[in-house]
Amino acid sequence: MNPEPIRIFVTGGTFDKEYDELRGTLWFKDTHVHEMLRLGRSRVDVVIETLMMMDSLDMTADDRRVVVERCRTAGESRLLITHGTDTIVETAGALATASPPMTAKTIVLTGAMIPYAFGSSDGLFNLGSALSFVQALPPGVYVAMNGRCFPWDRVRKNKTTGVFEAT
Repeated sequence: MNPEPIRIFVTGGTFDKEYDELRGTLWFKDTHVHEMLRLGRSRVDVVIETLMMMDSLDMTADDRRVVVERCRTAGESRLLITHGTDTIVETAGALATASPPMTAKTIVLTGAMIPYAFGSSDGLFNLGSALSFVQALPPGVYVAMNGRCFPWDRVRKNKTTGVFEAT
């Protein structure tokens, strides 16, 4: 018997930004998750669904409601969300405090500090780590960054060092 697939929800963030060399700006095109899984030689059964492609600083309460509702209605019990790092904890909080609660689901959010398209991104490592964490952790909401996994309400982004740390 095959285990159920992991649903990956894409929301954008630095993870999926592209660089416009002519304008010197970052923008969104398509998600890099498919390519990242291929390069990482992942053999995990996943279903990838793009919910939005945006910078997390531009996310609204309505955008977060979309994420919460899709997690609630997903048939899978293990969910991974790619997300911008600036408001990843805020979205994790929306998921963890949703009513009614999603007590039977393991939800792991991850992101990147450097766009995957730059070639030196932490995104590939973070995605692989998050895939492992979502398979091993009990139900709950977590943030996985820098090879570590934190309960959603005990993590913060240290904007001085560029890493996530326990609170």
